[in-house]
Amino acid sequence: MIGIGVDVVDIERFRVSLQRTPTMRERLFTSVELEYVAPQSDPVPSLAARFAAREAVMKSLGLGLGAFGFHDVWVERDPSGKPSLAVTARAAELADAAGVSRWHLSLTHSDLVAVAYVIAE
Repeated sequence: MIGIGVDVVDIERFRVSLQRTPTMRERLFTSVELEYVAPQSDPVPSLAARFAAREAVMKSLGLGLGAFGFHDVWVERDPSGKPSLAVTARAAELADAAGVSRWHLSLTHSDLVAVAYVIAE
């Protein structure tokens, strides 16, 4: 194992940020993620979990915020619904340099917080 990253996002605070800055969704999330949450009556908890995943990836690599762009890492779902991480070449280079060849991701949220847990191995 190379590293573990955990991030917790306050959902209401995140909701306020999204409302205050309408372009934030497109800046933070890929079209794949936005399409996934579009049918949800309240997509903010799912978006907050996906934001937390990006932060947890950076933490698992021992990197600070801004080590790569928000669109360099995103969450996909396999046919069974299991979340997984997808990365661009830029993020893959950083992961390769750290010796990471595999990611494990767990997402959860309540009414109050969203949590992402990432293991880099």
